[in-house]
Amino acid sequence: MKLKNIIYGMMMGTAVLTGTTSCVSDLDQYPQTETTSKDVYTSLANYEAVLGKIYASMVTSGQGKGGDNKDMESVLNKGNGFDYMRMFINMQECGTDEFAPTWLSGEQTTGLAYLSWDANDAWVSDMYYRIYYNIALCNEFLRNANSANFSGAEAEKMKEYKAEARFMRALFYYHALDLFRNIPFVTENDPVGGYVPPCYTPQQTFDYIESELKACVGDLLPASTCPYGQASQGAAYTLLAKLYLNSATYTGVAKYAECKEACKKVMDMGYSLESDYSKLFNADNDKRTNEIIFALPVSAEHTVSWGASTYLVCGQLSMSNAKQKVADYGVIKGWSSFRLRPEFVDKFAQADINGTGDKRCKFFTDGQSKDLSSMTDETAGYLSQKWSNVKDDGSTASNTDNDGVETDFPLFRLADVYLMYAEAVVRTNGDWDNWAGGTDATDPAVIASRKQGAIYWINQLRERAGNSDVWASSFADNDALLQFILDERARELYHEGYRRTDLIRYDMFTTNKYIWQWKGGSHDGKAVDSKYNYYPIPNTELTANPNLHNEGY
Repeated sequence: MKLKNIIYGMMMGTAVLTGTTSCVSDLDQYPQTETTSKDVYTSLANYEAVLGKIYASMVTSGQGKGGDNKDMESVLNKGNGFDYMRMFINMQECGTDEFAPTWLSGEQTTGLAYLSWDANDAWVSDMYYRIYYNIALCNEFLRNANSANFSGAEAEKMKEYKAEARFMRALFYYHALDLFRNIPFVTENDPVGGYVPPCYTPQQTFDYIESELKACVGDLLPASTCPYGQASQGAAYTLLAKLYLNSATYTGVAKYAECKEACKKVMDMGYSLESDYSKLFNADNDKRTNEIIFALPVSAEHTVSWGASTYLVCGQLSMSNAKQKVADYGVIKGWSSFRLRPEFVDKFAQADINGTGDKRCKFFTDGQSKDLSSMTDETAGYLSQKWSNVKDDGSTASNTDNDGVETDFPLFRLADVYLMYAEAVVRTNGDWDNWAGGTDATDPAVIASRKQGAIYWINQLRERAGNSDVWASSFADNDALLQFILDERARELYHEGYRRTDLIRYDMFTTNKYIWQWKGGSHDGKAVDSKYNYYPIPNTELTANPNLHNEGY
């Protein structure tokens, strides 16, 4: 059995969690069960089941196959809302240069695509309530978790499970902070029922996430012993690095030195780059534990998902371009969900696009125009081929029409840590490429010295991609190297849910510093109001909670 199925196994046997409605009371009470908490939280196995639900809640939207028996009400898709990761991917990618959503009306993505959403947007609303539903799951777990009820090995295991639940809650609060900024705050220590949560400032939420991650990391398992699909110490330090990297965006206070320190902790844990970039995104990617720090498992047998990686595998492929053989990607049919905007394509050289350069450049161009003459024309814009449902041996992993894909979603990768570290070095005016101690590039002392700089780690990724190394002499100043790192992040991490956050950190998401086609709703692109650097709290929530407000909306 694949390791990913263990997560589903943890979930089995738990009481069915029923849906919640979209109102403020959802934020302070845990989802109701068919039996009481007193009945559920009686054994370690039951705690494992609820913890499994917390993990699975990122890739499924309900209790049944493919998200049937929905967890919560939705305004999307006639009440049948999408899972957490499909919403998160759209929130992070749809309005950027990496992503041109096709079905603007059918999937209600016009606001996201054109950076023109408002507080009634369906995707904004469903993402908000899904985040807080998941936070409620964590609060329920922690409200009932008590290591004192166990002894010996079970007590130690409960400490670990509590730490995992705290990590997951910190992750959800990080997403809430990144997407919405001023947000309601509730934990297991708040009363259940009739409680109106306070509004936390970004600084308050930042401080809370930081303290939670520092407090729980010691009780998480080390990377070397943590089961696949569960949160390890590596995952905690990676999330902490992300928090620090974007601190100036959230709070106005830079924390790049702290980001570098957190990255270094991850880099010292024994991870290594996967030699074949493509294998990080195929149906056997659960074997890439050398590079994948934290994965969200899906399974055609157990955790069928129509979002997460199924969305990326099937959504990137055309429904109508017969020149693209979707079976080559392990797919029954393409969905034509999104294409690439030309400004992102231009991050790669023509040799890369022709297949003789950068191995990360996985575009399908035959029958597709580079120019996005229309956002709704399936043939306008190159197609991505980054993800697949094919195993290492070339066989198709699952019937995607019936069961989704077998490809897991790698939420945290070592490659991202390398790039975060490099950016933090430059932003703290560190040495780009420290050659102190000698001139021989193969000398261990020279290598050790170079690892303290930024360029060494960038070149690790470039070498894997088949590119030539870059050198300090390649860049005129810090700004030039920072721009290169941003472009390298695009080349390495596209369609993994990073782009919006990266562009905001570089002050390029809403401004005229970087324009891409259809930014702001026009073909040639234009700057938009800075309020679109964050999403609004849904109007339904503002009505229910007088503590909340939307700046600029």
